[in-house]
Formats: sequence, structure tokens, C-alpha cells
Amino acid sequence: MSTKRLTVLGTSAQVPTPARNHSGYFLQWNQHGLLLDPGEGTQRQMRIFGIKPSSITKVLISHFHGDHCLGLPGVIQRLCLDGVTHQIDVYFPASGISFFQSLVNATDFKGKINLIPHAVEDEGVIFEDQDYRISAYWLNHPVDTLGYRVKEMDKVTLIPEKLDKAGISGRKIGELLKTGTIKIEGEYFFLKDFGHPKPGQIFAFITDTAECDNLQKISEDADLLLCEATYLSEHQSLAETYGHLTTLQAAGIAKEANVKRLVLTHFSQRYSQWDKFQMEAVTIFDKVNIANDGDVFDLPPLKRKQ
Repeated sequence: MSTKRLTVLGTSAQVPTPARNHSGYFLQWNQHGLLLDPGEGTQRQMRIFGIKPSSITKVLISHFHGDHCLGLPGVIQRLCLDGVTHQIDVYFPASGISFFQSLVNATDFKGKINLIPHAVEDEGVIFEDQDYRISAYWLNHPVDTLGYRVKEMDKVTLIPEKLDKAGISGRKIGELLKTGTIKIEGEYFFLKDFGHPKPGQIFAFITDTAECDNLQKISEDADLLLCEATYLSEHQSLAETYGHLTTLQAAGIAKEANVKRLVLTHFSQRYSQWDKFQMEAVTIFDKVNIANDGDVFDLPPLKRKQ
């Protein structure tokens, strides 16, 4: 059974508040577990909200400002304490390799973990297997910062009646799915003629950026876009100064990119009420949620194309 679920661990920008922890998100993608931007306190938030450390298979770090990475040492030490042995891949901007190494070796802790660093130098696909693909693209922030796009591979739902009529069965079905075409007694058969397209679901993650062209590339047709909205539009000058988005800008991105659901996060500590964020966003894009620590969002179910 397919499970694609986002658990929000923290939603505060720069400084944690009594109501909001530093940034942190966990994306369950079927059997894969992606930890995004583990800010300070992530280990504790995972325990509170029921995320097992052993479920982490990859860590995606957007950049090395403290509110997006200071929780990494605690998470790593917890993985060691729990005896997690499977490989854990960590992706981050290559210019931050020294910060990554410092975080991994932050304390005099003895433990072993199969941690594989991936210093991203060029944008594009950074991981791919038969199930899904992860891409990274540069954002517009004072330090090197990556946005991430997670996409399930497109598939086809086969129609048994058509297969039976053509006499395709057994291993030939597997071959058709794998190669897209098969030859039986001199006749060619094509996968597109025996099923309905099942497009893969898409999750997009955008944080700590001013507007730039890659925002559309990351979020295009996303089923769920998790996007920073550090400031309300009345503080747009601050957003421009520090390299962030306003609520209206985030909503505009979602509309232009044909996003199905927008989740706003990464709020400045200057705010204590968030109803204005919702009110501003819905003037442009109505399928929006304001993320709170502990919120859970399932990716919307797919509608099969006929």
C-alpha cells in the first residue's frame, strides 16, 4: 500500500518560539524516510510526534544556516544509540562540506553509522531508482541553498481484458512493463495500448529564498508544495533584504505551478498570530494550509487519467 505523508516537526524561522520549533520535516515516501532540514530540537520533535529514527533513509539539507541543520548531530547520535545499520544518505550544498563535517563531529561521541555524504555541486537529479527520483535546484538566498523535488516514477495500470485478448500473459507482461514493447510471433505490442497512465506523485520543498526562476521548476504540478512564507506582504522589504518569500509570493508560486496543495511554513518570530497568513494566501490560492508543529499532511490521492 502506498504511503506518502509529511509530518511537520518544526515551523519557526531563525529562532524557536514557545509555539514553534526550528525547521524540521519528515516525509514518508512508501518504504523511504526523508528527513528535511533538521533544525535544533529535531530529535525531540521526532519523539513527540512518533517518528522512529530508524525510519530515516535520507537527509536533505537545504543550506547551513543554523535553523536548518543544528539538529543533525543529535539525530546522528540517536541513530547510533539505536544501532541503526542501514545506509543513510545526506544531501547538501557542496560549499557547506566543512559545516557538514563539523556537525557530524560536533561532540566526543563514540558510535558507528553508515552515513554517506553527497555534496551537491550541480543542480538536477541527485538520486534515482525504479521507484522515485529526487532533484535539487539552486534557490536565491545569501548562502548556497537548494530546493528539492521528489517525484514518483510514472507507471501504467494494466487492463487485464486487453492483455487476454492479445494473448499476453506470464513473463510477457513483466517484459512489457519493463521495456514498453514486446514481440510475439512477429507482431509488436506497446505498453501504452494496454493500460491507463498513472503519473507519479510529486512533493516539492522550497525554503529560504527570494523569488527566482527555479521556484517554478521545483514546484511544477506538485501534489504537495511545502513552501516558506517567512513574512506577511506588509513586510516585503524585510523579505527582500534577507532573501525570503512573503505569503503572497508563495501563494503565487503555487498558482502558477498548478500545485494541488500548498503548505506554508518557516514563520518569523515577529508573529504570534497566523490567521493573516491564511487570509492573504487564499486571495491568490485557496488550497492552502498553515503548518503547525505536529501537523500531518497526506499527499492527495491520484486521479487516474483515462
